[in-house]
Amino acid sequence: MTLAYAPSLTGEIVLPGDDAYETLRRTSGGTGSPAYIVRCRDAEEVAQAVRFATEEGLTLSVRSGGHHGAGFGTNDGGLVIDLGLIDGVEVFGGLDDIVRIGAGARWGEVARALAPYGLAVSSGDTAAVGVGGLMLGGGIGWMVRKHGLALDHLVAAEVVTADGRIVRASATEHPDLFWAIRGGGGNFGVVTTFEVAATREREVTFARIVYPASQAARVLRGWRDVMRSAGDELTSTAQLSPASGDDAPPTVVITACQAGGDHDAVEPLTRLGDALSVDVAVQPYADLLVETPPGPRPAWHAQLRNRFARSCTDELIDTLVSHVGGVPMTVVELRALGGAMGRVPAGATAFAHRDAEVLLTTVVLGGQAEHAPVRENLEALWRGLAPHTGGAYGNFLSEPSKDDVAAVYPARTRERLAAVKRLYDPANLFDQNINVDPEGSR
Repeated sequence: MTLAYAPSLTGEIVLPGDDAYETLRRTSGGTGSPAYIVRCRDAEEVAQAVRFATEEGLTLSVRSGGHHGAGFGTNDGGLVIDLGLIDGVEVFGGLDDIVRIGAGARWGEVARALAPYGLAVSSGDTAAVGVGGLMLGGGIGWMVRKHGLALDHLVAAEVVTADGRIVRASATEHPDLFWAIRGGGGNFGVVTTFEVAATREREVTFARIVYPASQAARVLRGWRDVMRSAGDELTSTAQLSPASGDDAPPTVVITACQAGGDHDAVEPLTRLGDALSVDVAVQPYADLLVETPPGPRPAWHAQLRNRFARSCTDELIDTLVSHVGGVPMTVVELRALGGAMGRVPAGATAFAHRDAEVLLTTVVLGGQAEHAPVRENLEALWRGLAPHTGGAYGNFLSEPSKDDVAAVYPARTRERLAAVKRLYDPANLFDQNINVDPEGSR
């Protein structure tokens, strides 16, 4: 295609053939061939890029960390707004410990910047995840039971809308937009900066306990029961991990984060079965965010699917245990929810799944060649789980279907989101996401 002359863009323009192009066109979910990648340094440069994409009729993708499994941060033939240069972390302090965070920052950078102040924001699992995508979709982090979702701490945001305006969204300014961006993803504009009320946390107790896969049913039931009686300070996951060679048989891995002074709170999780290993350490919260290798692997495209469960029943656990052995190369994870996340009223934000006890996720490892042989058994697993689950988390979907979108946004939430979409993006310029059709509820 012939590239349009773009004198209206003052951001750093990266074109096919430029040195940075190969890196910036890749995401964790896939590799695109965009006509333009614009590295923006502030909201005005983002607004220029939005207007240019509209004038040229280009598909528009927004890249924060490029971590979404569906590859929304790239495209073919369109324009990508890269927010990586908008990565500042500014601490204002005061009674509310307000922090301004650029949408292109990574959560590891945020955690390290806040640590000297004794502050933290419960974010994702890994250091490399971008702030923007995680915050807009939810943010189910290591302290979700004590502090809720990352988006629950959003105070205000700077947003570039589809018509190129720069607006501030808060409880008193564009409150409809403020409601929508807390769980509605990137459907309504490009968020360039977030103002977040951080929490007071320095050290956490982190535990990792490994059990044999032969005890999976016993361990999962015990884990569920411990978490049902645990205080909000304890957040935990249970992971059914596949074999990875003759020397690494399948296991059940329990991880736990105790945010607070009671270091012994993780102890009941070490007695769920015959533990193969137990590791418990007190460490700074910033050290908890796992470092991942820089940049996506070209042949790697993990397949993610998830659903919430209002109750982690014996039947759900039995279904998992009976099916998971037939789905090799697949990690199955249960995340304990509730606590502070569940005490936010269901309609307060566009994240609609406040009553879930657990989030259940499957991750098929490897690339497409590894996915094909397990797909039939994976579908059988999810058919078995269907009676026990409902709702989905938009940040953990690599191939979102119409059913997935409906699960992320239940009918009442979707109707309200569509109304906001019609106000701020009636032509659906921002469609590279878990998309809300502006006309969908009419």
